[in-house]
This record gives sequence, structure tokens and C-alpha cells, in this order.
Amino acid sequence: MAELPGMIRPELQALPQVKDRMTFLYLEHCTLGRQDGAITVTDEKGVVHIPAAAISVLLLGPGTRVTHRAMELIGDTGVGAVWVGEHGVRYYAHGRPLTTRANLLLRQAELVTNTRKHLAVVRKMYQLRFPEEDVSRLTMQQLRGREGSRVRSVYRKASKESGVPWNGRLYRPEDFAAGDKVNQALSAGHACLYGLAHAAIVALGCAPGLGFVHVGHEGSFVYDIADLYKAEVTIPIAFQAAAEDPEDLPAVVRRRVRDAMVEHHILERMVHDIRWLLQDEETAEKTVEEAVYLWDDRLGTVANGVNYFEAGEGDASLSSSP
Repeated sequence: MAELPGMIRPELQALPQVKDRMTFLYLEHCTLGRQDGAITVTDEKGVVHIPAAAISVLLLGPGTRVTHRAMELIGDTGVGAVWVGEHGVRYYAHGRPLTTRANLLLRQAELVTNTRKHLAVVRKMYQLRFPEEDVSRLTMQQLRGREGSRVRSVYRKASKESGVPWNGRLYRPEDFAAGDKVNQALSAGHACLYGLAHAAIVALGCAPGLGFVHVGHEGSFVYDIADLYKAEVTIPIAFQAAAEDPEDLPAVVRRRVRDAMVEHHILERMVHDIRWLLQDEETAEKTVEEAVYLWDDRLGTVANGVNYFEAGEGDASLSSSP
């Protein structure tokens, strides 16, 4: 794991850089302040100065306190702030996305509202689940059937390897204890995965509610992204923990899922997969210099900050500047 010069460990951890120099920085049990253009991170071991311009997203974990001056700098420099649980395993709230551009959000909205493009994204999601198969011609109904068969196989395998009986998924949000041990473990583990997915989605400026496989819920896209990793991370951990039957099962599951997400670089992969799902090759490679445009019903977009007044068209100019 990359480290910053003079970094505090284990309170300050630099998560791996992702494409386009988007750096996620996880902090816990410390106080964030400001000195000139740097964010100061203070705990009992000392102070670390981090240039705000070098950070894209701050993941603020348990025990973090932020001064008003620090938040002022974070806002002025466009740093995304996401309040999360330990090591990002729960999402609580966010301040702003890491980007000033809305290109991913607009692309997401375009894909969601066009049936053909919507189905294309769903196929890409299932392609991640079935990398050795060609799913390009499968219908939505066929994809759901294929996925259902895969999930049943994953559960049967985990049950056989752990020795824990599997009688189906039982989850009641209002009554956690209603399920058996393995269902409680699955609920605890999935909550961690949802938290990290939610944090990654809002940090990239996307909409958590605009899903493709899941629809109609404020966290539909969160469920879409988290589902890509359940078979690899949360399901096997839940069955193994249920087999051991520790005194505090949810806590054990959360810690193991946290460690597995770090070990398997799930955050990096989520960012990569979200971008891959929403962008085509041409869009992904295109460099956009301007972040703010004016909408034009004929041209699509035109440059902002330009006076478009022409003689004979009235006195008003159609210019804008943020």
C-alpha cells in the first residue's frame, strides 16, 4: 500500500491511486485542520501536512473530527468528502463528488433511459460475472436465469465447504435476528459491501438511484455494483463465520469483509468497473478541457463565458460564467 512521506500509521492510510490520478485517502481517529494550502492531520503521534491539491477523495472514518477551516479548503479545492465506517465498509454521507464534471452522471442518465443502451450495460455487468461466456445476444430474462443458476451454485458450494446448511435467503431489515446464523452473516457482510460501493459511486459523481439490474430504489446502482463482488467476498466469508459461530457474529464478519476488500483491491476495481460500465472506449479516452458548457438545442453544447450577442438579436447576451 502506497505511503505518504511522514504519514501516520495506522491512523492514516493512502488507498491506491486509480485512473486519472484520482487518489482516495482513508483517515480515522484524527483531527483535520488547515495550514495554508495543506490539510493537517493530527493525532497523538504528531501532525502530517497533505497538499489539498494532491487529494481527490477523503474517506472519513471513525474518530475523525474536521475543523471549519479544513472543510473550507476541501470545498475550495474540489476534494470529495465521504463519511464512512471503518475502512469504508459503511457509507453515511458525502460532501461532494471528486469531479467538477457531470459527464459520468449524464452518461449514466442517458444509458438508464434508453432501452437498448440500458440492456447493453446489463450485459456488460453479466459479462463481468461470466468472463468466459458470450452474453451479447442473451435477453434480460435469459441473463436473470443464468445469474440465478450461478448464485445457487455459489451458495451450494459455500454450504458444502463450510458445513453450514443453506435453506435460502431470509432477510428482514426491521428484524435482523429473524434469520439464521448464515443469513445474519450475509446481511452484515453485504452491508459492508454496499457501503464501499455507495462511497465509490458518489465520489465519482454518479447517481446511486439510477440502477440497471435493480431499479426503483434510492440505492439501485449501489446494489448493481455490490453484486459484482458478493460471490468472491461476502458469501464465502459469511458461511465460514457462521460455521465458527463466534459470540459477536456481525462484528467478526465486518472485520473479515473489511480485510478481504483491502486484500482484493475491491475499491480500485469498483472505480474501474463503474467507469467501464458507463463509458465507451471513445468517451473513456477523450480528454475534456472545459467542465462547464451552455446547452444548445441544435449543437448540443457550446462554450461558456462567451458573449453570443449578434446585432439585430436584441440586447441580451447568452453567456454564462460560474
